[in-house]
Amino acid sequence: MRNCLASVTLLCTGGLVLSAANYNNAARVTSVVKTDQRSGRLVRRVVVKRAPVRTISAKTTAGAANSGVIDIPRIVELTAAKYDLDPLLVHSVIQAESNYDPFAVSPKGAQGLMQLMPATAKRFGVQNAFRAEQNIEGGVRYLRYLHDLFRNPTLALAAYNAGEGAVWKYNNTVPPYAETQSYVRRVAGKLSKARSAKESGTSGPAGAVTDETEGAPAEDAAYRPVVSFVDGSGRLYLKTE
Repeated sequence: MRNCLASVTLLCTGGLVLSAANYNNAARVTSVVKTDQRSGRLVRRVVVKRAPVRTISAKTTAGAANSGVIDIPRIVELTAAKYDLDPLLVHSVIQAESNYDPFAVSPKGAQGLMQLMPATAKRFGVQNAFRAEQNIEGGVRYLRYLHDLFRNPTLALAAYNAGEGAVWKYNNTVPPYAETQSYVRRVAGKLSKARSAKESGTSGPAGAVTDETEGAPAEDAAYRPVVSFVDGSGRLYLKTE
């Protein structure tokens, strides 16, 4: 979402399966109302107090449904298939948004793995944005909606970050916001690397690879347009010019 966390790194190859017991008890989500000193208005904020979450190696995911663990790669795989999206695209968005932190909260209130704003979460039927399966369901539904709306994967990513209105405002182009332009480029880069790693057989459980240059300011200094194309097999590709 537009309020994605400022500092992100790519997925490590293990630790994407959460202990259900710790997952359920790791966060206490409370709503705090305080008076804004400048405006005098009451402002509601979401506060998440969490304990460390014990992670389980992805090698132990066999039988996860029967062993009480939250298998994030499996949830992504099933949800992406349900809405006919590439699971590697979903993983790339999750990496860029929260780096797989199910309890992430941005300064402006975006929540969970796919950093859903409360209004977006409600719009797509998410009751608890801090539950991985609900957050991913809502985020993937939103991505599917944006792909169908704009018929352009680059604009869909831009809208996921900045909102549909921003894309429309700038005549169906990527809005000239530094954050949005960087976001589209970053997700496209992650997706390209994940696909290359998958094809070469070097990817981890989620098809991601480590990016040593993640967040380098020189790369973000100028916007490089992201173009998309579909190959003969119907696979969608995003790349920077």
